[in-house]
Amino acid sequence: MRAVLISGGLSMLIALLGTPLFIRFLVKKQYGQFIRQDGPTAHFTKRGTPTMGGVVIIGATLLGWGGGLLATGQLPTVSAMLVLYLMTGLGVVGFLDDFIKISRQRSLGLKARWKFLGQGLVGVTFAIAALQFPNEAFRTPASTKISFIRDTNLDLAFAGITLGMVLFVIWANFLITAWSNAVNLTDGLDGLATGVSLIVFGSYVLVGVWQFNQSCQFLASAGPRCYEVRDPMSLAVVAASITGACFGFLWWNASPAQIFMGDTGSLALGGALAGLSILSRTEILAAIIGGLFVLIVLSDVIQIGFFKMTGKRVFKMAPLHHHFELSGWGEVTIVIRFWIIAGLFVALGIGIFYAEWVTG
Repeated sequence: MRAVLISGGLSMLIALLGTPLFIRFLVKKQYGQFIRQDGPTAHFTKRGTPTMGGVVIIGATLLGWGGGLLATGQLPTVSAMLVLYLMTGLGVVGFLDDFIKISRQRSLGLKARWKFLGQGLVGVTFAIAALQFPNEAFRTPASTKISFIRDTNLDLAFAGITLGMVLFVIWANFLITAWSNAVNLTDGLDGLATGVSLIVFGSYVLVGVWQFNQSCQFLASAGPRCYEVRDPMSLAVVAASITGACFGFLWWNASPAQIFMGDTGSLALGGALAGLSILSRTEILAAIIGGLFVLIVLSDVIQIGFFKMTGKRVFKMAPLHHHFELSGWGEVTIVIRFWIIAGLFVALGIGIFYAEWVTG
């Protein structure tokens, strides 16, 4: 538990103090945000605001996580390193995307095929590695079984290990792509994606600590509702590090934002959320905990699908937060109300998580 507190606090401090230094560097290099011409006109004033702030989030997370382990004398676990690998790998893809946008002053960064290739390479290696490295209790970081609050009876290896591995790689990459795009779409208003991420990753600290206290590996007489997660406390430490980094970054990202996280941050945070959900065996529950992200993705899907079928729009603009912006809501009002909705989804998800254990 000490590692959770130290890692979270250290990440927050590093992000809080490191972000203004990174802002100065970006301003000196004139690495500012390019604003799309088809976006809300109110956003034109944000042109030139430093971006790629995800570098700070990733850096603070890694340093806070490492500092927490050093302070408590713990060794890194495979599960923690896999989540951090996924986060950093997707962050690199996002960084390349951001850098091309800035250097060429256009709204398009990496070409779709290269972006897909980069995400796929990181996702496939993560998925394959997640089914390796059994510990002394013969538990691997991930499982071929689809999970809700724990593994269900729906096993992707129903026809053998080889097919199970292939299907798991596809399933894991679907989750990685879905969550990274969800956070990316949410990152449209000052502080929105950062604040929602802070709340969601904070909930995964609670999930990891609870799973550790009720682990099948550590209880002297494990009950029927114990958890089969390989390294629950390590995942809690990672989640705390990300939460702390988001907290420190939000200080500078809140309206009016002095820096944006860019695709560097949104892809990294989405990847980390996908990794935590897979390795904590809460893949479906994550859709409830991160319900605000899901709503924003659905608004985009509905808008595109309805327009293609009828030629008309459901919302004034998608994703959802831009609809309310064009309806006259203030940016800060939208962000705070969406934070509240995100908190309600997290409360619902954690409530279901706890109720399942109690009733079981």
